[in-house]
Amino acid sequence: MMDISEILEHLPHRYPFLLVDRVLSIEPGKSIHAYKNVTVNEPFFVGHFPHYPVMPGVLIMEALAQAAGILSFKTLGEKPTPGNVFYFAGIDDARFKKPVLPGDQLHLHVEIERQMRGVWKYKAEARVDGQLAAEARLMCAKREL
Repeated sequence: MMDISEILEHLPHRYPFLLVDRVLSIEPGKSIHAYKNVTVNEPFFVGHFPHYPVMPGVLIMEALAQAAGILSFKTLGEKPTPGNVFYFAGIDDARFKKPVLPGDQLHLHVEIERQMRGVWKYKAEARVDGQLAAEARLMCAKREL
């Protein structure tokens, strides 16, 4: 398990763009289970949508990618530095099955499918109350700046 202070050590993101609140389990080289508490205070809800707030799908994908970043850094035994980051490089087969609303706890499940020459591929799912909200295949690239 990782609390927010350890998450901050393994991700370069900060408020308002940090989208992982806690890691429940992590198996370096294999998988991670984390979550994001979705609250009505999120800045994106002001405009998406004012009368029916829904978490944007791109931010669900970003939350999954951030969980993948934590998994990747833990797998490598490294932490992000100003010259060492993972970039989001691709999304394939993205599907959105259920709206994510304020008050939901968005569970992020990410598995490493493969890694080669700094490019990582993952299978990712986001769930709310055990129901699939979104899924995709993600790709990230590790880069030295």
